[in-house]
Amino acid sequence: MTLNLNACRTLATASLAALAALSLSACGHNMEQRAATGAATGAVVAGPVGAVVGAGVGAVIDTASKPKR
Repeated sequence: MTLNLNACRTLATASLAALAALSLSACGHNMEQRAATGAATGAVVAGPVGAVVGAGVGAVIDTASKPKR
């Protein structure tokens, strides 16, 4: 099975968008900053639903990056 040029471009664009969303969701020094950058990235990639998911991912990454006591 061969992929046509449009399918390759779509796959490449989707991969880059997913990579950008994952990398930008972790930007920031505290939970508010990480949630805000996650929401902004999610809004760009997937609209309002992406903003909510991005904010949640930013908050989870902040919680996961804190040292355990």
